[in-house]
Amino acid sequence: MHSEQQIIDDLKDWKQIIKPYTKSDNKMAMKQVYNTFIPFILIFTLACFAYEYNIWLGMFIALLDGFFLTRVFIIQHDCGHQAFFEKKKQNNRMGFICSFLTLIPYSYWARSHNHHHSHQGQLDTRTIGDVTLLTVSEFNELSSFEKFKYKVYRSVPVMFLIGPLYYIFIHNRLPLISLKGWKKEKRALVLTNLYLVIFYAILGALIGYQKLLLLYLPIIVSFAVNAIWFFYIQHQHDPNYKAWKKDWEFLLAAIVGSSYYKLPKILNFFSGNIGYHHLHHLSPKIPFYYLEKCSKENPIFQKYVTTLTFGSSLKYAFYTLWDEKSGKMITFSQWKKSYNNVA
Repeated sequence: MHSEQQIIDDLKDWKQIIKPYTKSDNKMAMKQVYNTFIPFILIFTLACFAYEYNIWLGMFIALLDGFFLTRVFIIQHDCGHQAFFEKKKQNNRMGFICSFLTLIPYSYWARSHNHHHSHQGQLDTRTIGDVTLLTVSEFNELSSFEKFKYKVYRSVPVMFLIGPLYYIFIHNRLPLISLKGWKKEKRALVLTNLYLVIFYAILGALIGYQKLLLLYLPIIVSFAVNAIWFFYIQHQHDPNYKAWKKDWEFLLAAIVGSSYYKLPKILNFFSGNIGYHHLHHLSPKIPFYYLEKCSKENPIFQKYVTTLTFGSSLKYAFYTLWDEKSGKMITFSQWKKSYNNVA
């Protein structure tokens, strides 16, 4: 186990190492647009034709299109970081276009996500852009009913099946953030909802509302489950890093508090290389099309990060509490055993 100071000392030049990869390239960006939007539209069109032959076949094809929608969202995500294109106007325009397909409001979500980047791993700030996580001491102070509610919330069915639907259709439809200075983003969220109603009303009129519902719902569900899983698994692993603000270190939050999800090339393609999450948190200005290059050319960044494969990551779906005493993520079963609880 490496000490925190050892990691900080060894990576003291990380800003200089990262800098060359933070320059956006419009040609590379447009390549990603073409190899994402064109297949997405073609597969959806194929699903529409298949629907006329067999509804279930059409829905199955649409379900597969959710993987391309995940990639559309990664483009939107990078635009929100002003990393995809070279200019702000280009990023904002493309991010807004993506939001019509992902149903995720561009500017509102981007600001909440940037808040996550600025505070990831801070125990003081766990309410915006993060999965709710309690420390063991906080969980111990809850009533029996509140413990039950938290256990239900952190259960696999809620987190990865019900949660994604809530996130798309409720959480991202309502201006729930109450911080000062969010008036512009809240107004944009309301307008986005209006634009979405108009867009899908027109699309439904063209292809039929029942067809639209039965084909686009599988796409959204597939995308939402993929997105929530990736976001969850890359901050809920062990070893991990969580600290109160007074002791918090940005570098440690990125390298130790974010994982490297080592996936096959095809999954890296659909997920927009978001598996290199430690690099993304070191600098969200690195466009996703340069993350793999940055990783391969700088193996030092893989020296201290928690590396996950799909198989090894599955167990972390059950890690639910932060144990400040041991500095580890633990499961409810481990909580019972370690703290002699029977609840």
